[in-house]
Amino acid sequence: MMRNDVPPGKGQCDIRLQVDDQVEVAVHRDLVSVRRLSGQEARDDGSECNLPLPDRDLRDFRFEVMDSRNEIRLVSEPSRRNDFTAVVAIRDSAGGYGRYHFRLSWAITPESEYSRRDRPPDFSRGGDDRGRDGGFAWNNVIHFGAPGRGMSTLSGFASERLLDATVDIDRGGRIQVTFRTTSGRPIGFTGSVVARDGDVLKADVAADDRLLRLRGPMYVTLRGREDIWRISLEATNGRDNLRLDWDRR
Repeated sequence: MMRNDVPPGKGQCDIRLQVDDQVEVAVHRDLVSVRRLSGQEARDDGSECNLPLPDRDLRDFRFEVMDSRNEIRLVSEPSRRNDFTAVVAIRDSAGGYGRYHFRLSWAITPESEYSRRDRPPDFSRGGDDRGRDGGFAWNNVIHFGAPGRGMSTLSGFASERLLDATVDIDRGGRIQVTFRTTSGRPIGFTGSVVARDGDVLKADVAADDRLLRLRGPMYVTLRGREDIWRISLEATNGRDNLRLDWDRR
């Protein structure tokens, strides 16, 4: 948000859309996905948030309808069961586009702000595995596999829940990451580790063909030498965008 009229200690998202017929809106952290069920594609009408929707310790959550022409309702309140995703259904049967505005709000707590503070570090100054020529060097081997929980969200599609993760990194820095999903179809990424800052590795990865050749930076947070705690990714192919977050459980 550019304005500063949100009360202290409160998080707030105002989602404003122009809707023709039926859509389903999902809000997860700082990503808003709109799935068209019928009619024309929805149009953003100035949505804004002062903070990402928390993915932990969500307290005093409220859903308010600020403006609507027809039906709008909260289908799913964010919780651990849906990876803290708010899902809202809109049905506009009046013909043409109608304006809809709903507000999500919550109390800010130190725990809910953890994920915002835990953003990837700035790698522009170089990591702690730099070679003699100033470039990045990697000479460790990592083979990791563990259960976890996460979500993969591709723009224009429904979110997909992530389960087990497998990570392999060879001595040349080549990385391969695979996630098991609730749909039964694993998703995978391959690329190279390009930097390190403390316990966080940065890799340049590309998705498998099923994910439309998306590419972007992946951040792998270590706990110990070979124990992986968190994986995050933001990838694009110039048209579609993928947001992925996974934590070990």
